[in-house]
Amino acid sequence: MSSAEQATARAGGCPAHPGAVPLDGPEFLSDPYGLYARVRRECGPVVPVELYGGFPAWLVIGYRELHQVTSDSELFNRKSDSWNQWPNVPEDWPLRPMVGMPVPSIYYTVGAEHRRHSEMVEAALDGVDPFALRRTVEDIADRLIDSFCGRGRADLVSEYAEPLPLLALASALGFASEDGSLLAWTMRTLSMGGADAQAAHVRFYELMARLLAQAKTRGGDDIVTRMLNFPAPFTDEEYIHNLMAITAAGYLPTSDWLVNSVRLMLVDDRFAAALGGGRHSIGQAMNEVLWEEAPTQILAGRWATRDTRLGNQVIRAGDMLLLGLGAANSDPHVRQHLGDGPEPAQAGNSAHFAFSHGEFRCPFPAQQIAEVISRTGIEVLLDRLPDIDLAVPEHELVRKPNPWLRGLSSVPVRYTPVPVVGGF
Repeated sequence: MSSAEQATARAGGCPAHPGAVPLDGPEFLSDPYGLYARVRRECGPVVPVELYGGFPAWLVIGYRELHQVTSDSELFNRKSDSWNQWPNVPEDWPLRPMVGMPVPSIYYTVGAEHRRHSEMVEAALDGVDPFALRRTVEDIADRLIDSFCGRGRADLVSEYAEPLPLLALASALGFASEDGSLLAWTMRTLSMGGADAQAAHVRFYELMARLLAQAKTRGGDDIVTRMLNFPAPFTDEEYIHNLMAITAAGYLPTSDWLVNSVRLMLVDDRFAAALGGGRHSIGQAMNEVLWEEAPTQILAGRWATRDTRLGNQVIRAGDMLLLGLGAANSDPHVRQHLGDGPEPAQAGNSAHFAFSHGEFRCPFPAQQIAEVISRTGIEVLLDRLPDIDLAVPEHELVRKPNPWLRGLSSVPVRYTPVPVVGGF
C-alpha cells in the first residue's frame, strides 16, 4: 500500500481505485441503497468502483455532482472512445455492448451530430399518438390478463409486466409478433452484461436490420417509417443503431417502472384508494418510484475530457464516470431541501434523475410513451383484478441481480379468479 493509500485508510476515507467497490459485488446486488449510504459517508459524492474484469470507473452518487456532470457535455463528454482503459479491454468483454465503442446513434454521438440524430428520433417518437397507444396497451393488457385471470394466482413480472411493454413497443415499431420472444431474450441478456451479452447484441442488430428492411417495403404509420420519412438523410447503420437505442431504453425500464409501482401500491396503505377503484394515487405511486426505485439505477456513462476535480476526487482525462441516477435521487442534501412532512418529500416533484438530465437525457416523447404504457398497464390490472395482493410476504420478493436496473425477478400475486373478457 502506498503512503497515500495508507493515509486514506487511517482516515477512514474513500478507498483508492485498487480497493474500489466492485459493481457486481454482493452489496450492489442485494442492498444498493444501503451501500449508497455507506459509501457516501466514506467516499463522498463520487465513488471509485470496479467494473467486471477489474476496470476502474467513478460512480457519481451526489445530486449536485450528477447535475454538474450531465449539464457539462464539454467537460464530461459522451464520446466513449476517449476511455483511457480501451487498450486493456479484451474483445470479448461482456460489458462492451453496454459501454460501447462509438456507433452512429443518438446515444453515442455528440455536438451537432448528436442533435441531428436526436431531432430525427424525437420526431419519430413524437408521432406516436398517446390515445392510440393507450388503446393498444389496453388490448394487450386484457389479452395477457385473460391468460391467467381464471387461476387466482400469477407471476406479475413474467406474465404481465415484462411482456406488456415489449408488445406495446413492438407494435409502435412495426415488429411482427413472432419476433417478440427473441427481442425479449436479447434485451434481458444485454441488461445483465453476462457471458451471452455479445451474442445477444449481434442478434439485436440483426432483428433491427430486418425490421428496417421490412419497413422500407411496406410503409405504414410506425416509428421506423417516420424515421425513414424524416427529411435529413441517414444510413441504414444509423437507423439500426437508433432503433436499438430506442428499444433498449424503452423495454426493461418501463417494465420495472410498472411492476415497482404496483408493488408499492400493494404494500403501502396510502394507495388503498387506488386499489379500490381510485386513480389519482397511481400517478403518485409512479412518481414516487422514480424517486425511490428508479428503474435505471446506473447509466454508462461519461468520460472526462481533461483532468479535473469532482466532489472530493481527482478525475483524470479519459476516466469513465457512471451516472448513479438512483443514488443521486436518495442524496440527503436534496431530500433535506425538499423538506419533511406527512407525505414523502418528493410528492409531486419531478426533479428526479430517473430519465437522466441535460443534453443526453431520455427524449421527452420517449418518457411520455413509457408513462402511457406503465400507467395504462396498472389501470387495466386494477380494473380487472380489484382484490389483487401479494402471494408472499414483501421481504421474500427477490430483486434482479443487476446493478444497472432496479427491478424484481418475480412478484407472485393472488386474487379472486375472474372470467375472461377477451382481448384481440
